[in-house]
Amino acid sequence: MIAHLKGIILHKSPAGLVVDCGGVGYAAAIPLSTFLKVGEEGEPVELFVHTHLTDNALSLFGFLTLEEKDIFLKLISISGIGPKLAIAVLSGMDAETLAEAVRSSDVTRIAMVPGIGKKTALRIAMELADKIDKKERLLKSRASKETEDLVSALLNMGFRRKEIEPVVEETVKARKGEGFEVMLRESLKALSRV
Repeated sequence: MIAHLKGIILHKSPAGLVVDCGGVGYAAAIPLSTFLKVGEEGEPVELFVHTHLTDNALSLFGFLTLEEKDIFLKLISISGIGPKLAIAVLSGMDAETLAEAVRSSDVTRIAMVPGIGKKTALRIAMELADKIDKKERLLKSRASKETEDLVSALLNMGFRRKEIEPVVEETVKARKGEGFEVMLRESLKALSRV
């Protein structure tokens, strides 16, 4: 599977790019947002790519950012939305605008994209809302590297997760950037008082 292309733009049009990567030209369909941001023919380009395989063809879809690619993948996971329609959606509004329209349930804004009717816009808004909310919750719940290291060290010392998590959270807030040893010492002091 092709996931990334880095090379020189051989041909550029609103519908796609041909990228020369070591003497091989790869054609990738792109959204209008990517077309407007990439350089001109003969200039270097780097694309995040989704390889779409069907019985009849192997197609590449390119994006300048991982965020665009992520939204594209979420769109094509919705029943009735294929890659070409997903590209049309991202050509009608960038990934951030689409995410904002989904969060605010702005079905009218989504339906303004050519090729998207009210029913499809409603389906996009409902199904993407769950996927975007899940991703945001996951990002918020992910602990920092310092927090993970402290929790791991204290668990290895025999403390229980329930008692160490609030202590570690407070220590990281108060001592962030002072080094692992300092934060570990502070966490142990706080735990000895519990």
